[in-house]
Amino acid sequence: MISAELRVIPAIAPLEQMRFTPEVDGSTGLNRATGVRPQIAADTDVDAIKAWLIRFADTKTTFDNYRKEAERLLLWSVIELGKPLSSLTHEDLQVYQHFLADPQPSAKWIMTKRKMPRRHADWRPFAGPLSPTSQRQAMGILNAMLSWLVNAGYLAGNPLALSRHRQRKAKPRVTRFLEEDLWNEVKRTIEALPRETNREREHYYRVRWLFSLFYLAGIRISEVIQNTMGGFFCRKDTDGELRWWLEITGKGDKTRMVPATNELIIELGRYRREMGLSPMPSAGETCPLVLPIGGKQRFMTRSAIHIIVKTIFKLTADNLKQRGLEAANQVARLEAASAHWLRHTAGTSMAGSMDLRYVRDNLGHENLTTTNVYVHSEDNKRHAETEAKHKLNW
Repeated sequence: MISAELRVIPAIAPLEQMRFTPEVDGSTGLNRATGVRPQIAADTDVDAIKAWLIRFADTKTTFDNYRKEAERLLLWSVIELGKPLSSLTHEDLQVYQHFLADPQPSAKWIMTKRKMPRRHADWRPFAGPLSPTSQRQAMGILNAMLSWLVNAGYLAGNPLALSRHRQRKAKPRVTRFLEEDLWNEVKRTIEALPRETNREREHYYRVRWLFSLFYLAGIRISEVIQNTMGGFFCRKDTDGELRWWLEITGKGDKTRMVPATNELIIELGRYRREMGLSPMPSAGETCPLVLPIGGKQRFMTRSAIHIIVKTIFKLTADNLKQRGLEAANQVARLEAASAHWLRHTAGTSMAGSMDLRYVRDNLGHENLTTTNVYVHSEDNKRHAETEAKHKLNW
């Protein structure tokens, strides 16, 4: 380690702006691989991290999360320890995990405002201390990164490989979902939204479509903001009946087909007409699944979708508060709920009345095998059962 009195401490900056001296840029890191042919051209830690990150460039949410964890570790290593990432030891990384729980000094590491542009002088790598769950996620991402750098011939070994990785026990049941009576309260709130002005109408139909999409398709918030209406397509089954499907590219860039029930197709047509679009999308259409107010065909952000959902939950909670203590538990659940609860609500509803194999495929919990491409009769049964037993009933 370089003495603090002799080294120049770099400024905190995001990955794309990092500039380090040769002593700490990783070119002479103690854990650099020797005697092997490297598979990447990187000679510094920053370039090696960029080589790892480029693999996730097509998935913005994953890319942003992975970059965040990599740059946090790199900055901490150089600024706090005065050593490159490629010199970190197992013991260093144990200290780093404790640092994640309380990044100090906070004025140096934590942003004063929740959202700050990456190029802003007040940008910091942390928004606050990380919860135990976030700490585990961060170390898991870093473990994957270090293992990849070993395989790429950049690092000699992965210091995190020595850590004890505890297998988390699966929860006995999902608890983050809305019970049927609470879900009905949410629907009543949506139906009571004002529709006097054009803007109010557009907001109402967008909210109704968004909640229909979450519930009837059971998709994730990341899938809402990354997929387009061109994913809807119609296919004739073996009985000659036309059935609509929604192709979704989701977690891990995996693609699955979700039954687009008649209810969902009706809601889609209603929303599209309100937005001045044709009732049904054309093949390959690039219009996002959900649009911002004003009709501009651009993707909404995760936070924007999250705010819409949380606003509806808050309105519902405010309505329930008028009933007094008898609704206190429901109010508390709504205040804790997020968009992902809608996916769990959909899954809970499906699991209560459908074959669990169909629920699994609808939610994309497992990879679809190549054989599934040819077993159309099984797909048709899944569509029919989803159609018959999984309804929104506005």
